Amino acid sequence: MARVLVVDDAAFMRMLVKKILTQAGHQVVGEASNGKEAIEKYKQLKPDLVTMDIVMPEMDGITAVKEIMKIDPNAKIIMITAVGQEAKVMEALKSGAKGYIVKPFQAPKVIEEVNRVLSS
Repeated sequence: MARVLVVDDAAFMRMLVKKILTQAGHQVVGEASNGKEAIEKYKQLKPDLVTMDIVMPEMDGITAVKEIMKIDPNAKIIMITAVGQEAKVMEALKSGAKGYIVKPFQAPKVIEEVNRVLSS
């Protein structure tokens, strides 16, 4: 079981990810709706894993990944991205993200990626 921080500006997406993770036995310890909030919650909660949307207001996911990696170089972050954002995904991976999930996604795919990143 992992303690997870779910970051997405869309409440329904956070709810969907939370439901998938909870059903798989993980614990969602916090939620954030932008990159700035994600950094604060990361410092506060020290989660085992973060799911991070790329496109968000105030601070995008890529900037948040860079900032979280400065705080904790071992952070495990999975990007959640829409189809056609390959360049942004590559930038996020170069910045320290450990994996990614493409929307619209299926629960088994999410769990597979979560387990892969947790065991890496």
